[in-house]
Amino acid sequence: MEKYISIGKIINFHGIKGEAKVGFTKGQEDFVLGLKEVYVKSGAEYKTLEIQNVRFHKNFAIIKFKGIDSINDLMEYKGTLLFVEESYIRDNLEEDEFLIDELVGLSLFDENGNKLGFVIGVSNNGASDLLSVKTNSKKICLVPFVQAIIKKVDINDKRIIINNLEGLLE
Repeated sequence: MEKYISIGKIINFHGIKGEAKVGFTKGQEDFVLGLKEVYVKSGAEYKTLEIQNVRFHKNFAIIKFKGIDSINDLMEYKGTLLFVEESYIRDNLEEDEFLIDELVGLSLFDENGNKLGFVIGVSNNGASDLLSVKTNSKKICLVPFVQAIIKKVDINDKRIIINNLEGLLE
């Protein structure tokens, strides 16, 4: 059974010709432009919406779906999350990109092999992603997900090796 991942939300309509005003993650414009279809959840089922056109206005994507030609056609989708198949996202990840659910639960080690804690969440401060780490002393610390600190992510071995800079996990 295919898993789906949310990539945006239909906030409202845009104009009168059935275009949707869609909120999405900042910096993902190229990803959104590359989409041919998305899914909306209806009960336990996922329904396909084929994308006809995408453009951007302010901080939103304006998406025209095939077969949705008026405000009335779009109203049933207002407030609905848009999904893509997880396999599509995995196929389009860069070498140093990961899904959040892959990182949560991974153990954190320093370069000497000492276990420092484990990842309990991922957030973004606008400049970079941040790993929320629960340390061995039960403190929760934020670790920037940047190359200067993150040395290796090994999904298969469920571990992240970091450059444990002084004061990072205090």
